[in-house]
Amino acid sequence: MNPYIFGVILPVLATLLFRSNHPKRRGVPTDTTDPGVTVRNKRFDSPVETAWEGVSTLAELFEEACRKYGEGLLLGTRLLVSREMETSSDGRQFEKVELGGYEWLSYAEVFEAVSSFGSGLAALGHGREHRAAIFADTREEWFIALQGCFRRNVTVVTMYASLGEEALCHSLNETEATTVICGKKELKTLVNISGQLDSVKRLICLDDDIPSDASSVGHGWTIISFADVKRLGKENPVDADLPLPPDVAVIMYTSGSTGLPKGVMMTHGNVLATVSAVKTIVPKLGKKDIYLAYLPMAHILELAAENLMAAVGAAIGYGSPLTLTDTSSKIKKGTKGDATVLMPTLMAAVPAILDRVRDGVFKKVNATGGLPKKLFYLSYERRLQAINGSWFGAWGLEKVLWNFLVFKKVRAILGGRIRFILSGGAPLSGDTQQFINICLGAPIGQGYGLTETCAGGTFSDFDDTSVGRVGPPLPCSYIKLIDWPEGGYLTNDSPMPRGEIVIGGPNVTLGYFKNEEKTKESYKVDERGMRWFYTGDIGRFHLDGCLEIIDRKKDIVKLQHGEYVSLGKVEAALIVSPYVDNIMLHADPFHSYCVALVVASQSTLEEWASKEGIPYSGFSELCSKEESLKEVHASLVKEAKKAGLQKLEIPAKLKLLSDPWTPESGLVTAALKLKREAVRKTFQEELLKLYSS
Repeated sequence: MNPYIFGVILPVLATLLFRSNHPKRRGVPTDTTDPGVTVRNKRFDSPVETAWEGVSTLAELFEEACRKYGEGLLLGTRLLVSREMETSSDGRQFEKVELGGYEWLSYAEVFEAVSSFGSGLAALGHGREHRAAIFADTREEWFIALQGCFRRNVTVVTMYASLGEEALCHSLNETEATTVICGKKELKTLVNISGQLDSVKRLICLDDDIPSDASSVGHGWTIISFADVKRLGKENPVDADLPLPPDVAVIMYTSGSTGLPKGVMMTHGNVLATVSAVKTIVPKLGKKDIYLAYLPMAHILELAAENLMAAVGAAIGYGSPLTLTDTSSKIKKGTKGDATVLMPTLMAAVPAILDRVRDGVFKKVNATGGLPKKLFYLSYERRLQAINGSWFGAWGLEKVLWNFLVFKKVRAILGGRIRFILSGGAPLSGDTQQFINICLGAPIGQGYGLTETCAGGTFSDFDDTSVGRVGPPLPCSYIKLIDWPEGGYLTNDSPMPRGEIVIGGPNVTLGYFKNEEKTKESYKVDERGMRWFYTGDIGRFHLDGCLEIIDRKKDIVKLQHGEYVSLGKVEAALIVSPYVDNIMLHADPFHSYCVALVVASQSTLEEWASKEGIPYSGFSELCSKEESLKEVHASLVKEAKKAGLQKLEIPAKLKLLSDPWTPESGLVTAALKLKREAVRKTFQEELLKLYSS
């Protein structure tokens, strides 16, 4: 056959195919007289409430799955082999662990544990009219406790394990929780605030070795281990007291970016709607899948994901962000991380985790240098051209070759078998999304939703390789844009309608617990009885019905001369700098420029200092050097120009920080989102110096 066909004609045809002027319709306008622009998922005329016939609650969903997949594997946990402390060159100590293989419980075994735990709750005197709180890291006992509560129609109050004492005390007292389920680590925090807790009568410790200082003496509670509760329930079984769809399943306390956390009331019907909608989007979910669970289960993204995995017969293997890969900070050198051992096919992630994976790969490639580095960037560019439709290498021998020679090693970082990644919780940069598509060879579904909508909102389609967008409405949701004249965003804007994003559907929650004023402000019910949540986010609809998040009301600040700056938009553009681990832009109306607090990437900055021959005695000193400030600022300017930012949006001055922002420090949420007000208060002196210098 004429080679001209392969060399010219087929690539041109492929380009035309992918560059069509008539993009595939993914979301379509609804017939409505409501103000604004409303779009629904193309495949469903009305919002989906359940994907399982005869199932209307999470408790029914779990029971049905256990009946169907009885002997299949459900929950897996790695056993601790050893634990030791390592001391770094600057004297800091770090815990390192060696973990063994996964030990599994079947669906039938988990169902027995759930039933026993539910009966144990009843035997302890916890009735359906009282609330139980779960305050622990993600683990198999968390899942069992949740399902045990659902089986007895007990509302579960969820709180991040990293929640501070004030917020924890507020959450427990506001909900009048009588039982708290926690780990040994979290028990210490509860002991510290025991005198401030009004309603807690009993603690259930997920670990057997309960610390002596947590005993009931002086604290006003009884304490029992998780294993003993199950044993008590097995000896005193009671029938299930299954909930109805309108019953409140969870009161979920966010870690909040400002002030005390708010409790969002989610019904069984609310969460089931999101779980059902995602099932219709991700193809071929089933018992062959293995899901890596490591995000906080107190976050709706993880809670919904694990309920979905259990519903379709998949296996759930537990890990943690600190033990995720072979090079994770807590993994002992020479031993294996969670992903390597589990070899998952599915995982959920927040952008901060994916950014770390991408940065780690590029740093390793650049450090290797030579032919391997050239080969990596050549293959990366060819695959990028293929995904963008400008090169025929999307198929055939070349793709197989690059996968075998280059990307196989990258895929091994997450176990080598990932077929789909769900990203949510914050905006994902286009660079990271392309990296996942190319190097991991797996589609990445970027979702948009909030705790108030049970994580439901939009979700990008499996076959959509575009970046910077969050997809069409989920089948459980309507997405509406309404005018925000003050910010200059209107639904009649050209070429795309723009405005505040409002989400409607069965996944929209009841509101905020004991906060009627805030509920009325953010939730509305239309004449058809549909609940709508006003997000405060600004978006625009593309021609194919996909949504793009472009701003947030609270993040927009007016400078001295009247120009507006979107803090979140700028931070998303600058955080891709290799020198940046985290960043907060700051602006105020009394100045004509912005400043930034930058948590520096220690490995990148130290590598640069070594090449430049810059002496320093510690990382903190390196961050304070003028040369470091100039180098990082130049990098930020470079990224800003690539992103098309205006000069006034680029920070004129910055402060380099050596200590990372963690959930434990209270400066980021458990989903690693910036807590802007907390950072501002913590570094207010540094910010004042930046403006006065």
